[in-house]
Amino acid sequence: MKKLSLDATDIRILSAVQQYGQLSKTKLAELVNLSPTPCWARLDRLKAAGYIRGYHATLALERIVDFTQVVVTVSLTHHRKTDFERFEAHIQGLDEVTDCVATGGGMDYVLKTATPSLAAFQAMMEEMLSADLQIDRYMTYIATRQVKTSRPNLAKLVANRS
Repeated sequence: MKKLSLDATDIRILSAVQQYGQLSKTKLAELVNLSPTPCWARLDRLKAAGYIRGYHATLALERIVDFTQVVVTVSLTHHRKTDFERFEAHIQGLDEVTDCVATGGGMDYVLKTATPSLAAFQAMMEEMLSADLQIDRYMTYIATRQVKTSRPNLAKLVANRS
């Protein structure tokens, strides 16, 4: 995909979509202070260029179902490209893993998981250990409550570029 040069209006459009999700043409134009037709044309251009990956709703999961959230740090035995690729491909297939970040430093990955119970989490971990993913060690942290979850503030990130 061709990389676009983003201006302040593009950033306002992306910020509004990030904060509010799908919006009507009129509401989006109002939020970014632009007339509807050019605003929608810009949105279409941003979508076509791949700047918007999708839309979602943030659910109050704790109001819907009881679940166990565990944060897991994982270190692999070896650090070859094939080891990372095997681990990451396996993680892609696990619905229980909601977030996975590759890190530098002492651990190779930080995972956030959501399972119906601690026993279900343990079963997932045992399956991972049996899958020959070259896991050297892992540490688990039971989440007791969600303090904050948010998306990065795009306008601040862009404003603070060096």
